[in-house]
Amino acid sequence: MHNVANISALNHRLGILRIAEVVEGNGGLPRVRVTTDGAAGDIYLHGAHVTSWRPKDAEEVLFLSDRSRWQDGTAIRGGVPICFPWFGGKADDPKALAHGFVRTKSWQLESIENSGGCVAVCMSTDSDEVTRRWWPADFRLTYRASFGSKLKLDLELQNTGSEPLRFEEALHAYFRVGDVRSALLTGLDSVHYLDKTDLYREKVQHGDVQISAETDRVYLATQNALTLSDSVMRRRVSIRKWNSLTTVVWNPWMEKSEAISDFDDGGWSEMLCVETSNVLGYAVEVEPGQSHSLGVLIEVSSF
Repeated sequence: MHNVANISALNHRLGILRIAEVVEGNGGLPRVRVTTDGAAGDIYLHGAHVTSWRPKDAEEVLFLSDRSRWQDGTAIRGGVPICFPWFGGKADDPKALAHGFVRTKSWQLESIENSGGCVAVCMSTDSDEVTRRWWPADFRLTYRASFGSKLKLDLELQNTGSEPLRFEEALHAYFRVGDVRSALLTGLDSVHYLDKTDLYREKVQHGDVQISAETDRVYLATQNALTLSDSVMRRRVSIRKWNSLTTVVWNPWMEKSEAISDFDDGGWSEMLCVETSNVLGYAVEVEPGQSHSLGVLIEVSSF
């Protein structure tokens, strides 16, 4: 648990006055609050979780639930959770936390840098006794979130053990939209996907992705840039990724969202998850002493 004195000490050591400051966030959890001429944003040490990004003269890009529970051991609902080392439920342990353990773990704040109007916040976390109860592996994760006119997110894993590691990973971005029923996601035409709402049957996307019911899909062998067009907010969100071969698209729709206790009433209509990932058959394997990274660059334009 972080107290005010610890937060103040972190800010004194790493904060940049009036640009990037370590402050007390929701639930007393420490966050880095970024405020520059080009953008504003927030990232929590809890889960290294980006919860906000607002480029200059633009509205909030990320969806965040008003009902999110801000407490140790619980994931934040919305923003950009980090899923690792498994995605969804753990195949061999139904009692394990969904989407892995790093999104509920307190990360170490390593550095804050300001260059050219862009603020880069770097955090890290390592394997320990708690993580080895769920996944017997030695690793180090480093996450770099760069806030500016674009949002750049880089996640790097280093295998610090003596055995190869195989894992799933995702930057589980919740994008805010005016009305998901009128949003269009382009860039996945003709791509094969697994439909989790239909027993993981493999299907083919025809045209743009349009949301008209519960949607939970893993698009396979995807590397192209995507565009989320929002006719209500009159903007386009460009999503360009690297070292990622799957894209997860998720919206719980009305009935399922009502069963999620930390989801806003009607929040399903205001969000669409488009997730940079390597999951299922595209899980990553890293040899001892080697590393792997994946990342995404997000940009917003008006129309």
